[in-house]
Amino acid sequence: MAKPVPVGAHGAAEETVEFRHTVQAIHPDLPPVYSTPDMIRLMETATHHALQPYMEAGEVTVGTAINIEHRAPSFEGQRVRAEATLESSDGRFYVLRVIARAGELEIGRGTVTRAVIDMQRFLANPARKTAQKIP
Repeated sequence: MAKPVPVGAHGAAEETVEFRHTVQAIHPDLPPVYSTPDMIRLMETATHHALQPYMEAGEVTVGTAINIEHRAPSFEGQRVRAEATLESSDGRFYVLRVIARAGELEIGRGTVTRAVIDMQRFLANPARKTAQKIP
């Protein structure tokens, strides 16, 4: 099982907004702004970076709950940084406070909950193999 993760463990991830990250890439009638799913992906990456140093070999964390507000737009060419800080853990679930900024402007915030899995056990589960084959 994972090593104890201290409250306050921190991780970050950043990227430059490209057209493929905008909602306009999904549909031409939408505005050319950073998409909420891409912001959440970046936030989840930051949570991974916060927790992964405490995992044992073969362990990773996976998202189990997301509560996010997308509060302001960002545009192509802007640099977005997501940061995650562990707020609490009950030994199985880890709740991290996340925030995303484009420069100094806060564009999103909320919480992401993650759980530890053993990849080998997870992928060996016969129910998952069956579910993967369903079209």
